[in-house]
Amino acid sequence: MRALTLNEVPSAPAVAEVDAPAPGAGELLVKVAGSSVNGFDLSVTSGRLEGMMEHRFPLVLGMDFAGTVEAVGEGVEGFAAGDAVFGVAMKPFLGGGALAEYVTVSAGFGVARIPAGLDVKDAAALGLAGTAALNSVEAAAPQKGETVLVSGATGGVGALAVQLAAARGARVIATARPGAEADFVTGLTDADVAVVDYTADLDTQVRALAPEGVDAVLHLAGDAGQLVGLLREGGRIASTLGLTQEAVETEGVTVHSIMASPDPATLASLADKAAAGELRIPVTATFPLEQAADAFDAFRAGTLGKITVTCA
Repeated sequence: MRALTLNEVPSAPAVAEVDAPAPGAGELLVKVAGSSVNGFDLSVTSGRLEGMMEHRFPLVLGMDFAGTVEAVGEGVEGFAAGDAVFGVAMKPFLGGGALAEYVTVSAGFGVARIPAGLDVKDAAALGLAGTAALNSVEAAAPQKGETVLVSGATGGVGALAVQLAAARGARVIATARPGAEADFVTGLTDADVAVVDYTADLDTQVRALAPEGVDAVLHLAGDAGQLVGLLREGGRIASTLGLTQEAVETEGVTVHSIMASPDPATLASLADKAAAGELRIPVTATFPLEQAADAFDAFRAGTLGKITVTCA
């Protein structure tokens, strides 16, 4: 099968022919229609995860997947060949990724059905970013009328988090450069979203909108210390970038360190919201598998929202 692979790290990915996987006990074999690029994938190519996780070469990249169940392994219940599914390829090693024509995934975690009304190409971009966004919003728990600052609003996680926070009735302040970035963010939801320019004086801009400080911060990009300083006493910050409670000296601030956990209930909730039109999956660029390396370059260049790769 064709797949986007690495033969060593750090190195640039390339499409190559590799053996197709077979489903083990408790696994699904999925014929992949689409995948997407995530920051995690770039961490793998850069070698930053060497020594932290086992690397199996040739290493097939990719976490997100959407497609059709081709076969089921021994002991699998609840799924059958022909089911449309999506999710995140979660494995204890790096190498069996979803930027390929086929991928094996656990039938019990990281996978859910694609409901009617959700396009498979959109589902391919939802798994990891959607989970990180939902986990972050639920941890920070902005209530109706509270103010939440989304730092990193133009990325895939941030674009979904803006919508999820607004849907809770929170007042959203989002970071984006003026122009195309700001237009992208304000176009994500019908709710009013205030935009602040992260390349200018962020403190002054946020304090003008929330003089007493914001109630919650979603730390998806930017300087954690500066963002903590924008919280009111008793505020909460959810960080996908490794911020811990121990690292924050400010009294009265609660830190939630987020590690995305794509359990079936989370994935199903996200898919249902998207299928109902309550959550827009912000796909802004799509590449065929043969040009997947170009998709990585586009991600590094700062393409807004999500970048998908068609694998069928």
